[in-house]
Amino acid sequence: MRKPILAGNWKMNKTVAEAVELVRAMKDDLLAVKSVEAVFCPSFMAVPAVADLVEGTELGVGAQDIYWEDSGAYTGEVSPLMIKEFCKYVIIGHSERREYFGETDETVNKKIKAAFSHGLLPIVCVGETLELRQDGKTEAWVASQVEGALKDLSSEQVSSLVIAYEPIWAIGTGLAATSEEAERVCGAVVRATVKKLYGSEVAEAVRVQYGGSVKPANALELMSQPNIDGGLVGGASLKAADFAECVRLTAQAKA
Repeated sequence: MRKPILAGNWKMNKTVAEAVELVRAMKDDLLAVKSVEAVFCPSFMAVPAVADLVEGTELGVGAQDIYWEDSGAYTGEVSPLMIKEFCKYVIIGHSERREYFGETDETVNKKIKAAFSHGLLPIVCVGETLELRQDGKTEAWVASQVEGALKDLSSEQVSSLVIAYEPIWAIGTGLAATSEEAERVCGAVVRATVKKLYGSEVAEAVRVQYGGSVKPANALELMSQPNIDGGLVGGASLKAADFAECVRLTAQAKA
């Protein structure tokens, strides 16, 4: 059985003090839900403080990005070595990283390999733009991103990572894919591509999230889909009550 996972991507929000306050406000509610893995992904500055708050609990911490080298003259970058003592997960290839900072399938693949080399579990993001969707290219685009991200990875590595399908047109817009559409892409595209590359056993093991305006109003319907194993949550993860409710509804959907 795949354990559902909800990860809150806080993006460039919350000071360290605000991050601590946010975690404290929902920590007990999240710990009460044993059947769902909840993960906080704060800014790099807040990672150590958040990790300290949840140490010894089942709550997870993830970084929002890494560089693929361990050290060197890479001003402004953060290496896996710098976050591995605090984090279990790392988000890689988010559409904002691709759009604003020039990430490609090749660099995403390099970062995934770097994460695994230091015991970090990647949350790998894929998704199409509104233009690609309107042109009927969603399936080909998302499948290509999955193939590029997983290039030369082992079956064991792919089984342990998380793939987050985030349609770019739904991120931060208030729009969300219908549950049927999200299920179709997560299952018939993302999981099917993994199956084509690695076989049925790996495809059944890998966890696939949906991301893009996930909130309490749509969480139950989205998380009730058989191929959606959780969510990568943006705006709703910045509100303690909303994120805790999304986790609770996920548990209800998967019960």
